[in-house]
Amino acid sequence: MSDNDHPRPPIAEKQLSTSVHHGHERQDPYAWLRDPNWREAMRDPEQLAAPIRAHLEAENGYADAVMAPTASFRERLFAELRGRIREDDSSVPMRDGPYFYYSRYRQGGQHALLCRRQGGEDAPEQILLDGDAEAGGHEYFRLGAAEHAPDHHYLAYGVDTCGAESWVIRFRNLADGADLPDRIENARGDFEWATDGRTLFYTVLDADHRPKWVYRHRLGTSAAADVLVYEEPDDGFFVGVDKTESGRFLLISSHDHVTSEVRFIPADQPDAAPELLFPRERGIEYGIADHGDHWLVLTNRDAEDFRIITAPRARPQGWEDLVPHRPGHLIQDMLLFRGYLVRTEVADALPAIVVRDLHSGQEHTVRFDEACYALGMVPGYEYDTTTLRLTYSSFSTPARVYDYDMATRERVLRKEQEIPSGHDPEAYVVQRLFATAPDGEQVPVSLFHHRAVRPGADTPLLLYGYGAYGMIDLPGFSPLRLSLVNRGFVYAVAHVRGGKDRGYHWYRDGKLERKANTFNDYIACAEHLIEAGYTGAGRLTTHGGSAGGMLVGAVLNQRSELFHAAVADVPFVDVLNTMLDPSLPLTPPEWPEWGNPIEDETAYRTILAYSPYDNVRAQPYPHLLVTAGVSDPRVTYWEPAKWVARLRTLKADSNWLLLRTNMSAGHGGPGGRFDFLEEVAYRYAFILMVYGNEEATAAQAG
Repeated sequence: MSDNDHPRPPIAEKQLSTSVHHGHERQDPYAWLRDPNWREAMRDPEQLAAPIRAHLEAENGYADAVMAPTASFRERLFAELRGRIREDDSSVPMRDGPYFYYSRYRQGGQHALLCRRQGGEDAPEQILLDGDAEAGGHEYFRLGAAEHAPDHHYLAYGVDTCGAESWVIRFRNLADGADLPDRIENARGDFEWATDGRTLFYTVLDADHRPKWVYRHRLGTSAAADVLVYEEPDDGFFVGVDKTESGRFLLISSHDHVTSEVRFIPADQPDAAPELLFPRERGIEYGIADHGDHWLVLTNRDAEDFRIITAPRARPQGWEDLVPHRPGHLIQDMLLFRGYLVRTEVADALPAIVVRDLHSGQEHTVRFDEACYALGMVPGYEYDTTTLRLTYSSFSTPARVYDYDMATRERVLRKEQEIPSGHDPEAYVVQRLFATAPDGEQVPVSLFHHRAVRPGADTPLLLYGYGAYGMIDLPGFSPLRLSLVNRGFVYAVAHVRGGKDRGYHWYRDGKLERKANTFNDYIACAEHLIEAGYTGAGRLTTHGGSAGGMLVGAVLNQRSELFHAAVADVPFVDVLNTMLDPSLPLTPPEWPEWGNPIEDETAYRTILAYSPYDNVRAQPYPHLLVTAGVSDPRVTYWEPAKWVARLRTLKADSNWLLLRTNMSAGHGGPGGRFDFLEEVAYRYAFILMVYGNEEATAAQAG
């Protein structure tokens, strides 16, 4: 089947819209797809303007018609994906004083249950919050942060019932399970308790959906009486609240992508005014913890890949190195205990966890042996402990949770991800390659495939990429990918610049005026995989979401002949128009990432050169599946809609081009775990269909 066969795709109307910036005129015939009342539509999709809704629904109808022959195949894929998930799964309990807290799912349940046991992990269970019950009556539901008070009497929790990431914070009395009348609307969803267990600090969104204010709430009072604690004056900065591991200080952070600033309040003095630690300086980031009478500060000041310093709380400018800077070894995070400091480091897209004894100063590294893997530390409730919780997985190894004794170095396996339908890690090959970028940089590529597959020029290969905001793509396990890999695909991740996979310079060299390196790196990875014999030209699928969707769009404009298919999830493809609009939620905070094209002509020209929407041209494109969400506050629905509309009029091929818009969800897709699996089944059915997979084509023939 092809795009020339029945059914026929919808063609968006063109309406003249012209803009001029820095003397350059642009035509945007699909600007009308942006609803002037998009804020209202984001919170209530029923408010979307009728012509726009009609067009999106026509696109959905077309996509459903194209995919209709795969309906039974999708059902089998869904059952296969679901069969790899233990439906009554639960997390490893985390101790906090007399209680052990954990989450679990019931068989057939879409949402988590939050639970605890008093006295031991085998004690009777108390269900604190039933996500399935809370979701009743809502078309969309997602449970956000949930934090019990320090005295264990109350639970604060956030819910989102529209997908727009505008959270409602509620409070539950854990003695009787009843919700208090207290209710906080339009919150960001992050919050922290003061020591008294009756005072909560939280953040509130402004009219442009940016977290701008920190408020203080007392249980038993109206939200209208809440006290403003901090207001962020810069529209380019977001605020958030946190707490140090010791529990002694509440933290208010202000940050964009390259600069941060922290204020603190003694947690046992919630009425105290926040005190600034270090004033913001452009390009300087820091995070803090407290230990005794000192601050521990993770910062990039005079240390591109970060260092950890100590500073007396009474004289915070008296810095001394605790963990010096090592170029190429990015300190990604730190976790503090009474006697130990733990940090995660990343070098060449491989993670490490380093434990430091704060009394002796001795360090040791927690190591694993696979070629590439994901490794992380899980913050707990207890500060005075020698137990560190670790998570580990690889492309072939399901997730494992360990309790690691930092004193004895004993590692105890607490849980291994169960794959009910069966899984043999030894049946897969996991490898790490390096591709040479045009400027000579070595770009890591992580990949895996089934041992029964002998890769060659006809082998289908999915190459995932992101490359933005310094995000690191560690090659961890996902049972979902097995539905492609077990059908003969090679799965690969390109660790391109724009992430911090090889240190902070890897991020710096993939942003602003150097953004082209991200796309060049990805193309170099694709070419290397072809040259190394893992696949052939025209046999790759490119996949990315959000800023990774921008990568997909930019690469297709440049080298579409390399790819047979493309999947762009909620793709950030109308980059220039978005960065020219300061009213959009993420625009001012993201100027440090992409540049400010309003004030800077060089930034304007740079973005114009790669913005996927602005560079669609009359050439063949591969089969393409694009997704969007009406309630998405991060990548607004009209970006993918406009991109698809322009592609339809210019692409010189008969390949499929599908736009599937979720009319009642946002950036993360549906809230329920099985609803999400249905979306994955749809994506995989599309990919397998266009590759002519026998199961998919048999479904079409049937």
